[in-house]
Amino acid sequence: MADGADQLALLAIKARIINDPSHVVSSWNDSVPYCEWPGVICGGHQHPNRVRALHLMSSGLVGSLAPEIGNLSFLRKISLGNNSFHGEIPREVSFLFRLRYLFIFNNSFEGEIPSNISRCSNLIELRLGYNNIVGKIPVELGSLSNLQILSFHMNRLTGQIPPSLGNLSALYVISAEYNRISGSIPVFFGQMTRLMFFGLGANKLSGTIPPSIYNLSSLAVLEVEANQLQGILPPNLGFTLPNLFELSVALNQFHGPIPISLSNLSKLEQLNICGNSFVGKVAINFRGLSKISMIVLATNHLGSGEVDDLNFVNTLTNCSHLTVFELNDNRFGGMLPNSIANLSTQLIDLSLGENKISGEIPVGMENLANLQSLDLSENLLQGSIPTSIGRLQMLNGLYLDGNRFTGSIPPSLGNLTLLIELYLRDNRLQGKIPSSLGQCKYMLRLALSGNSFDSVIPREIFDLSTLIELNLSRNSFFGSLPLEVGRLKNLGVLDVSENNLFGEIPRTLGACTSLEHLFMERNLFQGSIPSTLSSLRGLQDLDLSHNNFSGYIPKYLGTFKFLQNLNLSFNHLEGEVSTDGVFRNLSAVSVIGNNKLCGGIPELHLPACQTQKSKEDGRHHAFKQIAIICGCGGSLCFIFITFVFIIYRIRRQKKESTLFFIEGHHFKISYAQLLKATDGFSSANLIGVGSFGSVYKGVLNDGKTIVAVKVLNIRQKGASKSFMVECESLRNIRHRNLVKILTSCSSIDFEGNDFKALVYDFMPGGNLERWLHQHENDIQDEQRHLSLVQRLNVAIDMATALDYLHHHCHIRIIHCDLKPSNILLDGDLTAHLGDFGISRILSKVTSRCQNHTSSVGIKGSIGYIAPGVDVSMQGDIYSYGILLLEMFTGKRPTHELFIDDFNLHYWAEMALHNGVMDVIDPSLLSMEEDEKEAATTVTKITRSRRCMKDRVQECLSSVIRIGVACSVESPCDRMDINDVVKELHLIRDIYLGGGTQLGR
Repeated sequence: MADGADQLALLAIKARIINDPSHVVSSWNDSVPYCEWPGVICGGHQHPNRVRALHLMSSGLVGSLAPEIGNLSFLRKISLGNNSFHGEIPREVSFLFRLRYLFIFNNSFEGEIPSNISRCSNLIELRLGYNNIVGKIPVELGSLSNLQILSFHMNRLTGQIPPSLGNLSALYVISAEYNRISGSIPVFFGQMTRLMFFGLGANKLSGTIPPSIYNLSSLAVLEVEANQLQGILPPNLGFTLPNLFELSVALNQFHGPIPISLSNLSKLEQLNICGNSFVGKVAINFRGLSKISMIVLATNHLGSGEVDDLNFVNTLTNCSHLTVFELNDNRFGGMLPNSIANLSTQLIDLSLGENKISGEIPVGMENLANLQSLDLSENLLQGSIPTSIGRLQMLNGLYLDGNRFTGSIPPSLGNLTLLIELYLRDNRLQGKIPSSLGQCKYMLRLALSGNSFDSVIPREIFDLSTLIELNLSRNSFFGSLPLEVGRLKNLGVLDVSENNLFGEIPRTLGACTSLEHLFMERNLFQGSIPSTLSSLRGLQDLDLSHNNFSGYIPKYLGTFKFLQNLNLSFNHLEGEVSTDGVFRNLSAVSVIGNNKLCGGIPELHLPACQTQKSKEDGRHHAFKQIAIICGCGGSLCFIFITFVFIIYRIRRQKKESTLFFIEGHHFKISYAQLLKATDGFSSANLIGVGSFGSVYKGVLNDGKTIVAVKVLNIRQKGASKSFMVECESLRNIRHRNLVKILTSCSSIDFEGNDFKALVYDFMPGGNLERWLHQHENDIQDEQRHLSLVQRLNVAIDMATALDYLHHHCHIRIIHCDLKPSNILLDGDLTAHLGDFGISRILSKVTSRCQNHTSSVGIKGSIGYIAPGVDVSMQGDIYSYGILLLEMFTGKRPTHELFIDDFNLHYWAEMALHNGVMDVIDPSLLSMEEDEKEAATTVTKITRSRRCMKDRVQECLSSVIRIGVACSVESPCDRMDINDVVKELHLIRDIYLGGGTQLGR
């Protein structure tokens, strides 16, 4: 009987699995004994046919865990990690009194940790990390006296650490990072003499670290970063914790000196104390720390501005594994020691910016052959820029700004072909910009402002088509702005202010349609403001002041809805000033110093413009002509209306509308009702236009119900089929992230033509396309941007919708046309997937890599279609990957940058190696709201700019990585959508520091 009970329990577990891509549990059947089923391990001398272990690790399983697992009473090990189990942890697990190992990490379990799990008194390891578990840490866990490993990191646990955990004397791993745990660190941890891993980072802990913890000689990892802890590190820490290989106390409120005794930590690999208030000299002798790979001391108060502040660098020459060395944002003084050129050849990141370092750059820096980022900015360095830096061919970021460098830019910098950012601003450089910089084909930002360059701007600079920021301001450049500036189609910032440039604004500048900030003030430009600038509809700042411009102020400037600052002062402009757009705001516009201007808002105090009687006479004449035309056409209008009425009477007996059943409700609607609801399908109510029809805003029930009406263009080939497919796809599925269809109408219009329409819930937020990209005809819209967290929310919403369609819906649906214009946002900015007109319903379960050829040609939109016209779930995932990259880079997959085989996927993949931040949407990086809100969860973030920057960069890098992984060419290599959902949730939680989720 007992053996049969095990088999029934296993079959119950199988029944709760809704997706089994590796065919593990699907092979559980009566053809072989259950002890031979994959993942099932039986054994034991007395009970050889009882299940002792369930090993289903990394099998891609989706579903919930059946409570019948509690009937496998001989279980000693449950290993379900790296799957997609959801729902709550069954309380019936508590029946397994023989259980020693419970591994359910990296799933999507919800709810609380069952308190009765304490009945499993033999538990040795309890691993619950990377889930969505909430609530408090159960007090009852303290009775698990045999527990050695307790990990529940990356969840949403709250409350304080219960004192009962002090009974876990056998514990050697406590991992609780990235939760929302508050209170202080309990003293009892210092009594756990076997403790090796102590991880409580990214929570809300306060107070000090109990001194007894510093006496745990077995401790290898001490990780408490991103809390609100304070105090000092004890002077003898390096002697009492001799086995440490990771020490991370970053982003807290620690103060005092860095203990000299850290020199004794011969096993130390990572030292991260950034974002605190440590002071004094760094007196650590790193010669004995040969395994060290990361030293991050940034954003403290280290150093005293004295000449010997950096002497400790001499002790680093034996650290051959060093890859990251960051001292930026401190008070280090003195000169750079020559030994810095002898650091590890594995060094990738060398950051010494924002200090008080003087002298010249030491010779031999070219020895650091793998260096990718060199930051020496905001110091007191002088002399010339060494030619040898041009040999650091792995560099993608060179930051020498804010120093006292003299001489010219060495032409050898053109050899840095992987360079993405070059910052040389605010130095004393002079001469010409070397034309060799035109070889840096990946350059995104070039900042040379605040120097003494006195030449023409070389045309080769405008060959850098990838540039998004070019700053040449505050120099002595002369000549005209070259026509080749129009090649910079990706440029977001152009600043040539405070130079000696002359001539007219090149008309080609209008081709730089990505421009948001254009500064040309204090030059010698002349002529009129060209009409071609009307295409720069994304401009936020435009400064043309203190030049010699003449002519009229273009009317189109009043239609630029993003324009926040407009300075046209001190020119020779004339004529009427508009009262539209930016001209309505006195604080946003300046036109002083133009003596021939008139009109505008009263606050500008300009003289009134003279009226012209001829204009009034012309208008009167035009009205007369219109009246004559209308009179002559009256009879024709009467005949036409009569004809329409006759046709309508003939066909009025035909079926006027179709009944659509939604969740048991009967909702019938006619063509006449839709005509009235949309004000005759007025263009004023037009929301958008798609492949098979147009969408209008409509009002039903006397203004009580706002809907969206999709009217099919029946003449368009495939429209009728699209209507039927969308009805079939949406009639029986429900999900919070799918558009809700209310009803349909299949009828005859008043001209006797077939009429088909679908009626949806209205989404006041519009479509995602309008939030990501500016449209020329959107002059009436308010400025709208999505913050980082809001974009993450949309990404999660869409991944969740696809996961439902692919795996959790009773019929499996491939959307086939995932793109921003098909994603609608409601009032809370929750995203809803719509337009199922070309979707495909699968009649059977298909393998992960099986494609489906389309019977109607290519399904989807150019740029989002998977290679080989992949009509499958993996095809949807490809489209999702492209969508994700578009959301966070701001680049459409059809952007002119992408030609031949070079596409958005490869561009983003390249950025993963060369610098992700350089491809991120500039409008996203300019927004500080998210950072300010997220900073409330981590004390001192506002004082630690570099650490906050790292947090944002980690988040964005992870998102781009997912987008690239979803859009690889091979369908079999693309990510599973359930893994995407899980990772995006994790990324959002990490970005928010384990704190309360930001609202939409």
